[in-house]
Amino acid sequence: MSEALAAYARRAVPRYTSYPTAPHFQPDFAPATYADWLRRTDPSRPVSLYLHVPFCREVCFYCGCNMKLAASYAPIAAYVEALHAEIELAAALLPPGLPVAHLAWGGGTPTALSPDDLAAVMDRLRRHFTILADAELAIESDPRTLTPEMARRIGALGFTRASFGVQEFDPRVQQAINRIQPPDMVARAVDNLRGAGVSRINFDLIYGLPHQTEATLLATIATAAAMRPDRIALFGYAHVPWMAKKQRLIDEAALPDGAARACQAESAAEALGEAGYQAIGLDHFALPDDPMAIAARAGTLRRNFQGYTTDPAETLIGLGATAIGRSPFGHVQNIAETGAWSRAIAAGSLPVAKGVAISAEDRLRGDIIERLMCAGQADIAALGPCADEGAILDTMAADGLLIRDGTSIILTPAGRKLARVVASVFDTYLATGRARHSVAV
Repeated sequence: MSEALAAYARRAVPRYTSYPTAPHFQPDFAPATYADWLRRTDPSRPVSLYLHVPFCREVCFYCGCNMKLAASYAPIAAYVEALHAEIELAAALLPPGLPVAHLAWGGGTPTALSPDDLAAVMDRLRRHFTILADAELAIESDPRTLTPEMARRIGALGFTRASFGVQEFDPRVQQAINRIQPPDMVARAVDNLRGAGVSRINFDLIYGLPHQTEATLLATIATAAAMRPDRIALFGYAHVPWMAKKQRLIDEAALPDGAARACQAESAAEALGEAGYQAIGLDHFALPDDPMAIAARAGTLRRNFQGYTTDPAETLIGLGATAIGRSPFGHVQNIAETGAWSRAIAAGSLPVAKGVAISAEDRLRGDIIERLMCAGQADIAALGPCADEGAILDTMAADGLLIRDGTSIILTPAGRKLARVVASVFDTYLATGRARHSVAV
């Protein structure tokens, strides 16, 4: 990577899983506004459901997610009861029997729930929603704690996809991030799920970790690819200790610098391509027959709060502490602290912490950002001429990031790696916000 492009790679910009991005959601957002949005949901169009479980059995130092260490099952059991109640609150506002085409459990570690509690929540969802026969049902898990019994129950409940945070197999790196999981442990978890009928498996890998090198990352990719997951997400470690306090346990001196991170990302992408995976968007790879690879080739790939997705739904209903949802009218995020979240539900209120209504211009800019992130190109004609944006785009074109073709902009191979930077040109909130973001690569 040239020094000019490396300078772009060091820029701190959002990940653009929404627009406006989450730091620009308004803290004084009224739950009654979200209730109105739910009432106005189109009953004829499939929606998506996302359920967040913030509990984990062990702490991973690199994690930036909202999570709580579960020393016993009592807080998880209480959380499940509140989750049941939140489902009832939302369902009372929605058209009955809404069709669901995508359902995802994330966290944290959703499989921190007992098999019976997981089944009970799924049963409650089925009482209020019509989960379509071809719906994708996905769940995140931890190979260190996934029991054979839970794997069997996940299969029996009809889940079609499971995700694992593999991150790195090198023992020194695992020790530094407090995530010890040898390859045979991961392989056993994969085999248990596939044996239970879960047909699709995802792995998450991370570059830029403490003590990580190109060699350790390439060895991890070789080991992971041999297990043949259908998708591999390759994320750059976002060191944000001002937000994620557990990251303060990572030795910053052991982190690779920007140039090393860029080399790791480039070498890993090449290795995944050689292993038969199709590059998708900024950081995903999939086998050619995976629905995400098919969507990328067809130009229907989307982006939401879980990252790249095949989900075309306009409405995503988030359930659980810190869960984010969206509708054609705007975005919302639930209260993050589990106690305050459960108290709001007990009081009969939607547990909304913040949200933002989206304007017509937000929608146009969001579409452009999504197309850049998903397809590497976008037509900006609908925005009309803007001298400031035009000047920046001309500079980026001169630096080899993009090509301007009339009102279309097309990212070059170098620009595809820096899609977040190009997308940030169209973010009118970025200059006025105080949020701190991770580097682009």
